[in-house]
Amino acid sequence: MIIWLASYPKSGNTWVRSFIISLLYSKDGSSNLKDLEKIPQFPMKSHFKEIVNDLSNIHELKKKWLEAQSILNLDNKIKFFKTHHLNCRIDNFNFTDVNNTGGVIHIVRDPRNIVTSIKNHFHLNTIEDAKDFILSENNWTGFKNADKEKDTAIPTLISSWKNHFNSWKKFNKKYLLIKYENLVNKPLEEFSKISKYLENLLEIKIDSQKLQFAIDTNKFENLRAQEQNGNFFESVIDKNKKKKNFFHLGQKNDFNVLLNSNIKKILEDNFKIEMQELGYK
Repeated sequence: MIIWLASYPKSGNTWVRSFIISLLYSKDGSSNLKDLEKIPQFPMKSHFKEIVNDLSNIHELKKKWLEAQSILNLDNKIKFFKTHHLNCRIDNFNFTDVNNTGGVIHIVRDPRNIVTSIKNHFHLNTIEDAKDFILSENNWTGFKNADKEKDTAIPTLISSWKNHFNSWKKFNKKYLLIKYENLVNKPLEEFSKISKYLENLLEIKIDSQKLQFAIDTNKFENLRAQEQNGNFFESVIDKNKKKKNFFHLGQKNDFNVLLNSNIKKILEDNFKIEMQELGYK
């Protein structure tokens, strides 16, 4: 069964992913970004290569979302996948279902702090463009590079920040909500929720020393240092074919400083109900 690490882009998915790998795949809780492949992305081209002819055609892909997951689940083992895909239904085709999903770790972040990271990650020209990006309901990634060899270059519907949040919160089978801000401000409390979730899910025991070391070794500064040392293979390439920093601003990403009042108000007006639900003031 698949356990989804579901999030809107630039919400802390890689951070949580690295932490889980530290707990499950290292002896002492140490972090190594080279191990991120142990929790791969879904969808990827390799998941569909035997069942879809045109990997750039969403109308073919949507019909095979569940079949691709069923194939992955043939071993009857628990497995983790990160995804930015909307938990959607297009025509009569669901992105996932309870037969393929064992649980969801849903990572959310204040949309006002996502904007600047989105601008950097997707090579957008202005903050205004990034604001429009997270407001767009018909928002796909992967089309532009679908003809390239990169396995992750496949159409992925992320929609708006609002739609994305609402789509995954409805999946109540072993559902865990994790807030990026709590990972920053209350790391022991929030990361402990993930640790406890894993203990219950996998019927294991994680000792407190390993938990604390996993938290420490996955601090933003340590992950950024690993990226700078060449240990991170998921960096994006800019228009000049140079690697851009994936671990970009960290705690310096403060909408009160980086966003003008007009963009801030537009986001707050459009996402008012969801932000109130999450306690974002």
